[in-house]
Amino acid sequence: MELVNGEVAVSPSPEPQHSYIDRILTHFLLSHIRQKKLGRLYGDVDTIFGRHDVRRPDLLFFAKGREHLIGKKAMQGPPDLCIEIISPSSGDIDREDKFKQYAKGGVAHYWIIDPGERTVEAYTLSRGKYRIAGRGKGNDRVKFPPFEDLEIPLAELWHPEP
Repeated sequence: MELVNGEVAVSPSPEPQHSYIDRILTHFLLSHIRQKKLGRLYGDVDTIFGRHDVRRPDLLFFAKGREHLIGKKAMQGPPDLCIEIISPSSGDIDREDKFKQYAKGGVAHYWIIDPGERTVEAYTLSRGKYRIAGRGKGNDRVKFPPFEDLEIPLAELWHPEP
């Protein structure tokens, strides 16, 4: 559940491929973040963007020195990175609504993962607007900000075919 313009927005539970990508990507990111002591990684936590707007990014990262924004019950400010994994019902929301809201809210980096297309797009906030920072597809190996020294093999993210 999220709060959007004061209205409760409910979405269906994630599909298996969504959960799989979440777990594999968490493994890559968490190992890197902990090894280099870069900050903290969270998943699916209330993140306050305003009095009437609370989102729950699939993954969110706070860089070291910004931990004061991590509250006991919710995140009290914009993460350094939000990652959304598109579900069949969330494509427009992730690519349009959250895209605008995260930029307006000051989220420095935003990644959008599309399991159906097997693509990842990374954006960096510049002068209040997102600019493409990188793209990857299929079996590409990618490096995206804020983790330019972490290579992610996209082939390992995609849910195996049954």
